Amino acid sequence: MFNKYYGEVPVGEEWESGGRTITEADIVNFAGVSGDFYPLHIDREYAKNTPFGEPIAHGMLVLSVATGLMNFTPGIIAAFYGMDKIRFVRPTLIGDTIRVRMKVADKQERKNGTGVIAYETEIVNQRGEAVIAGTLRLLLNEAHVGAEV
Repeated sequence: MFNKYYGEVPVGEEWESGGRTITEADIVNFAGVSGDFYPLHIDREYAKNTPFGEPIAHGMLVLSVATGLMNFTPGIIAAFYGMDKIRFVRPTLIGDTIRVRMKVADKQERKNGTGVIAYETEIVNQRGEAVIAGTLRLLLNEAHVGAEV
């Protein structure tokens, strides 16, 4: 899906990524990079006494890993444009394998040779259960920069 220019992407098109397993190392490394050492993520004893019963991945870690699964093509994707109505609907546990499911919901052409595409997005675990849902918006180029028209 991310190898087509704005004008080549139809509303309704669907795409699904490959999978990636979330590891304890991912959680520890993300805590170090982000500074988010909330005990729900990194303290097994604390997490035992939560509704989850064990440590869970940071929601922002799962979103970050999901963007890596999207395989953006340089020159086509101009920029990440934003997120709307993002919901963390289910925890991601150590050992869960996530994948991304996206559907083109809307397109808005801009006057500068780009357009914004809204993708209804679900990040799902290995059981197909949504862990994060919302809308991601990407700014795509209309055509190859420098290409002959």
